[in-house]
Amino acid sequence: MIAAAPIRKIIHIDMDAFYASVEQRDNPDLRGKPIAVGSGNKRGVVAAASYEARTYGVRSAMASITAQRLCPELIFVKARFEVYKEVSQQIRAIFEEYTDLVEPLSLDEAYLDVTENKMGIPSAMRIAMEIRKKIRERTGLTASAGVSFNKFLAKVASDINKPNGMKVILPEEAEAFLDQLPVHKFHGVGKVTAARMRDKGIHTGADLKKWALPDLLREFGKVGDYYYHIVRAEDNRAVNPHRIRKSVGAERTFLEDLDDPEEMKAKLDYIAGVVFEYLQKKDRYGRTVTLKIKTTDFQSHTRSKTFGHDLRDRELIYRTACELLEGASELRPVRLLGITISNLEDDTPPGGQLEFDFGSSSHTMP
Repeated sequence: MIAAAPIRKIIHIDMDAFYASVEQRDNPDLRGKPIAVGSGNKRGVVAAASYEARTYGVRSAMASITAQRLCPELIFVKARFEVYKEVSQQIRAIFEEYTDLVEPLSLDEAYLDVTENKMGIPSAMRIAMEIRKKIRERTGLTASAGVSFNKFLAKVASDINKPNGMKVILPEEAEAFLDQLPVHKFHGVGKVTAARMRDKGIHTGADLKKWALPDLLREFGKVGDYYYHIVRAEDNRAVNPHRIRKSVGAERTFLEDLDDPEEMKAKLDYIAGVVFEYLQKKDRYGRTVTLKIKTTDFQSHTRSKTFGHDLRDRELIYRTACELLEGASELRPVRLLGITISNLEDDTPPGGQLEFDFGSSSHTMP
């Protein structure tokens, strides 16, 4: 049986293809067409994709050249982050009509604790419906919502009926829901980890729940503890409106170990582009560049450099990562490279640590 947990009423709101939807809203000529927000040049990265583009396999954080290959008719639209921030503030104001316990994860998604809310509404489902309706009326955009008694389940639920949908998971429904849920739909389980799980015979939550905690720790490391608890719907994290994002990073594991410095620099060029696109998207910059290197013996090493100013130049981030790589010539061959920007500005909306995993064996914790 699932262990008893404090009964909270948590809503996770996730805007549908937010940046792309804003562009289609503001430019009728783009409606119904596959668009990508970002740069279409060879070093560009997709910041967001419309649902029409997603049908071709185009996704955020994808190299623009790859996106164009998948969808030759793809239309690239320059990002307008000031507009997105303004719309996000409109949406945040709607949230705060119901509760001050709002934890933004980015401009387009947030957790809300409505256990005790300003409207005195006992039903979290009704609140979620009202919020989605107000978002549509005031911004012309659609949002999806997940409603449950903890953050993990609310996050998973919001993705079930996207776009423009809602899913409620009641306490008495959680066990059956998680038992049948495919492991790749568990928030915090990346593609590579899901594949590893399937290789071990773990296809659904019911399969995952059969594993004892020591076995999960041995197979997956310390994150095994997270898997053990979430499959039992155990997540006691509170909605925290004051949580501060500490870093933004991306890393990539290679199918074959790299030993050629120029090939490594080419990989860092792409990773730097991904990181910078997301720094731009959040309109938040940092002063420290950290290069992560995992060698062929699976040992991880880091090298960092801190500047006296915010890094608002993609090329500077790339060049710094290359300098750090050159200073670690003894760490070869490598199986993984990553770049993280930290010491972020403190004057923007709070969130958590943000990392992007491109087919690596690591993953992001919620």
